[in-house]
Amino acid sequence: MDARESRALLTARKLLVEKTCAIELSIRGTLRGFGLKVGKIGRVGFEAHVAELAAGHAVLREFMHSLLDARSALRGEVARLERRLREIVRDAMCRRFMTVPGVGAVTALTVRAGIDDPSRFRSSKLVGAHFGLTPRRYRSGETDISGGISRAGDASARAGLFDAANVMLSRVKRWSALKAWAVRVAMRRGGCRARVALARKLGVIPHRMWVDGTDFDYGHQPA
Repeated sequence: MDARESRALLTARKLLVEKTCAIELSIRGTLRGFGLKVGKIGRVGFEAHVAELAAGHAVLREFMHSLLDARSALRGEVARLERRLREIVRDAMCRRFMTVPGVGAVTALTVRAGIDDPSRFRSSKLVGAHFGLTPRRYRSGETDISGGISRAGDASARAGLFDAANVMLSRVKRWSALKAWAVRVAMRRGGCRARVALARKLGVIPHRMWVDGTDFDYGHQPA
């Protein structure tokens, strides 16, 4: 039941964030049709800037007012769900998952809900297949083809793990044995495959941490 509640919260948050972004894009597109460009602006000043651009057009001002009200209401609900999410990730297991570089609150909660019960897996390596991050294989007679990842299981967990892998490789400054391994894979096979391989490991490691009750081990400092 805890996993279902977490998934419901994450799904609701994702939906509201997508709708908020859709409204903002619609506002930008509508204004551009009238020759008005919003440009680069932060979330705080977005509403005032749009109101200023639409001030000279009565009908446009009315439409923008309705869209901005809807955007403001959605942002308020997103903030409320964010506070609820932050309360949940104070759980000891989520905090343990967040010791992994690149793993934030959303990814930690998504992975915890995806694993649900660690005893379901005989081995931690099976978690990668559970999240659809292992190669898809086709076998028939003498044919044996290994393709892309299977994309089975929880799509949101898979996307979160891939984002965490991307953050570790591109933004995390501190080196670890895991990052060094991923960089070597990127040098041999390319960045995209390295991110997928790292995402698979980022699904396996939290399960092992859950079973062993340990935090993330950075390992030896690479040369």
